[in-house]
Amino acid sequence: MYVALGAAVVLGATGCSKKLGQFKSEYFAVNPQPLEVSGQNVPATIAGSIPAKFMVKNAAVRITPVLVYEAGETASAPYLIQGENVRDNGVVVNYQNGGNVMIPFSVPYSPQMAQSTLYLDFAVDQNGKKYALPRVKVGNGVIATATLASAATVTPATARDNFQKVINEKYSADIHFLINQANIRSSETSSEAYRDLGKRLQEAAADPRREIAGVSVSSYASPEGAYDFNKNLAEKREKNTNALVENQLKKDKITEFGELTSQFTPEDWDGFRRLVEQSNIQDKELIIMALNNQSDPELREKEIRNLSKVFDELAEQILPQLRYSRVQASINVIGKSNEELVSQFNSDPKGLTADEILYIATLTSDNNKKMEVYNTACEVYPKDYRTFNNLGLTQYVAGDYEGALANFQQALRLNPASKEAEMNKGLVEMLQGKYADAYQAFGASAGVPEVSDALGVYYLSQGNLNAAVGAFGDAKTNNAALAQILSKDYSKARNTLAAITAPDATTYYLMAVLGARTNNENMAITNLRQAVRLDSKLLDRARKDMEFAKINLSYL
Repeated sequence: MYVALGAAVVLGATGCSKKLGQFKSEYFAVNPQPLEVSGQNVPATIAGSIPAKFMVKNAAVRITPVLVYEAGETASAPYLIQGENVRDNGVVVNYQNGGNVMIPFSVPYSPQMAQSTLYLDFAVDQNGKKYALPRVKVGNGVIATATLASAATVTPATARDNFQKVINEKYSADIHFLINQANIRSSETSSEAYRDLGKRLQEAAADPRREIAGVSVSSYASPEGAYDFNKNLAEKREKNTNALVENQLKKDKITEFGELTSQFTPEDWDGFRRLVEQSNIQDKELIIMALNNQSDPELREKEIRNLSKVFDELAEQILPQLRYSRVQASINVIGKSNEELVSQFNSDPKGLTADEILYIATLTSDNNKKMEVYNTACEVYPKDYRTFNNLGLTQYVAGDYEGALANFQQALRLNPASKEAEMNKGLVEMLQGKYADAYQAFGASAGVPEVSDALGVYYLSQGNLNAAVGAFGDAKTNNAALAQILSKDYSKARNTLAAITAPDATTYYLMAVLGARTNNENMAITNLRQAVRLDSKLLDRARKDMEFAKINLSYL
């Protein structure tokens, strides 16, 4: 009895009275390792495996993860573990068996953290006695590849011009025939529509900025009577109308008219249905039903004729409209050449339309020249929202975000429904850290081609990698490739980077990251060289970048 009691006292002393020993780095594993930026933060999980007979029963330990770097250190939220006899809200670790703990870690990212060390600090409270244990190193460095995503690299949305070098215009006139006849009456050739068509053709032939692309004749017979008869009748109407047009072109000395084509339709059932549907005939539903129920033309006509009262209305209102030939002219209006537009812009921009000025801006890739053109467009057309949106676009590209925002807001005042200006305003808001406002703006910009890249960058800024990949889709941009690299889809990322039409320093840097991640040192070095040539600041980043920890950068 006394022996057993003595043993219990010894065990109690072992489990409670002794001072807590020092933690060791091998007790902990960090995921990911090295740390990696996600969104605006550096998150990780530190898995702790506390050995048996380590955690004394009356001790509570506040574990604080601390990221230490040259300019200072940043601590994450502390995590409490405790012995079995401690009454607190920490995770209990058994003295006899030890235990596992999962310590969350997250700190706001700073570029200084690229070269850093992750430590754990230990503050012990043992029955009111407080002391600190030596900090333990558990990780090295922060991969900051995600920070290469930036709203500043998103292409703002352009409000498109409607300028067309060639505008196609179509003019037509109908020549109507009497029932069962194919001869063309003088009343039809003297109609206002036919004379106007002839006038249009003559004007086009005389105007160097117009060309007649083609003239066509389409002839029809109404769908009553025998099919073979109607076929011959429609064919005769086509032949006579075609001859009429040929003679008219010769008479007006029009020799350049593209091609004169013609065709005929024996029974115009499509036109019949359309006219019936548009009519006020009382029982037109019965006619439509007959059309739907019977596909054979002759049986269809017979069924409709059986509706005797209805057929009288058809013969009076509908069928005469289907005995005709339509003559149509296709005329191309040739706009000013690029040289003419630029010359006019330099001499007197007020002589140009808004669409022409907006088009001129697309003739150069020089952002400063674009800015000049859009600035003039704002002066000449101050009520056109597109001019201010596009001026703001060039300011955004130039890094003048305050000026850009002012013009995007002016564009929205002129046209509150402008999705382009709304999206672009969201880009500025994202740069300002107003992520909720930016997301709302992007949501209101659905349908704008550039918004997918903007949304992708937004999701990356929030650490939502899957949503970012989905938003980018098949976009061929640096940001899209970055999301693919972060999601470890290296094959797709490589294809995306290779498809970028105007690769920049970031393109090559991402390709270098891809080389490092796929153990292709030559690929990494070659692309880093090109990236540094285009942007010398990337050399310092590369030397500190954990992506290249296994690459010999002395070649640079």
